[in-house]
Amino acid sequence: MKRLGCRRRNDASIDRIPPSEPTIRRTLEAIEAEERDRVLSAFLRRPGVGRAIAFDGKTLRGSGNGAERPRRLMAAVIHHTGVVVAQQAVDTKTNEIPVARPLLEPLDLVGRVVTADAMHTQSGLAEYLVEEKQADYVFTVNDNQRILKRHLTQMNWDFPPSGPADPERSWPD
Repeated sequence: MKRLGCRRRNDASIDRIPPSEPTIRRTLEAIEAEERDRVLSAFLRRPGVGRAIAFDGKTLRGSGNGAERPRRLMAAVIHHTGVVVAQQAVDTKTNEIPVARPLLEPLDLVGRVVTADAMHTQSGLAEYLVEEKQADYVFTVNDNQRILKRHLTQMNWDFPPSGPADPERSWPD
């Protein structure tokens, strides 16, 4: 409170009066949104916060009107807490795919698992995560990705390092 410049309750007190909610809101509103997101995201990305990160896009309900398309955001979220560690706007003239790398670029993903929906099941993104970010990934595969789905169904799934719990059973069920 002292570093924030909060005044003392009285001359002899070491207690300080916290700023009011409107003061905090006005202060945060005065900071450029992208800079505020960058600083808060950097704080939330500190080591040990979360191992698995999901990224996905969402349309902001009520953000559009008849003439204007609704705003869309792409966010990176820590799985077990739901904390957003990065977010970016998605241009109305494109989809989420071009936003994925810029969204993930500032994140330290070494040794983390990144999850995404089928839209992001792209070989270029998988290579980027493994080779450049040194992360693992789990992507969804839909029926419209016929070749990839066929390759996956033809794979020998008896590969987990610890092996299946029941030796008579194979992976997956």
